[in-house]
Amino acid sequence: MNPKTVIAVLNRGDQKMKAIFYSTLAMLLTLMFLSGCTKEPTSPDDSYNPKIIPAEFVSGVTNPFFPLTPRKIFHYRAVTNEGTETNKAYVTRDTKQVIGVTCVVVADSVWLNGVLIEATFDWYAQHQDGTVWYFGEAVDNYENGKLKDHDGAWTAGVDGAKPGIIMEANPKVGDVYRQELYKGEAEDMAEVLSLKESVSVPFGSFQNCLRTREWTPLEPGKESNKFYMSGVGFVMEIYTKGESKKVELIDITTR
Repeated sequence: MNPKTVIAVLNRGDQKMKAIFYSTLAMLLTLMFLSGCTKEPTSPDDSYNPKIIPAEFVSGVTNPFFPLTPRKIFHYRAVTNEGTETNKAYVTRDTKQVIGVTCVVVADSVWLNGVLIEATFDWYAQHQDGTVWYFGEAVDNYENGKLKDHDGAWTAGVDGAKPGIIMEANPKVGDVYRQELYKGEAEDMAEVLSLKESVSVPFGSFQNCLRTREWTPLEPGKESNKFYMSGVGFVMEIYTKGESKKVELIDITTR
């Protein structure tokens, strides 16, 4: 139906044709609205291509919600169905160049009932605007005390892997962002839920904490909420789907 015909139909008061016209228009507008309202990507897409300019990155990571002070060790503990899990994240003084950006190296180790199950080196760098980017990780997975594999390892710029945001400079409720992207291996996502959470962990009690929802399309049945305190960093994680687990900060020491 061309525009002139539509106008003629509406002008002559044809109720049946009017009803058909408005019904069709409403359906088209609904489809257009829904197609533009996808809140979060659920799988990798070729449109994600962050522009990384090495000269725009600064030395060290000082974002208040994710401070990485050299020689600091963050100690975490969680009780799982398999036993007690302990985690130490050590901010080394080492750096690593990834796609031209100088990254801070964090050595992260996880033990289950006193037996090492994972050891990683994670690479972070802060943009001059305060955003902290995640550039990859080297992974050693252990089973019965022996090296099993390196599943989950990725490096930005290698085999199509791309860096993601681990912490925004100015988090706002509703923000959704990729934390990493290596198709089939590392596809973590995050959404800012709140900036006013109260949290109590063995290390202390805090107000006005940042709360994020984190998930990955690689494991659709799993989801967690993470909590960050300004000036401290990551303090707690509660799994909300897939498993019963609560990770808490128990201490911060200096080596």
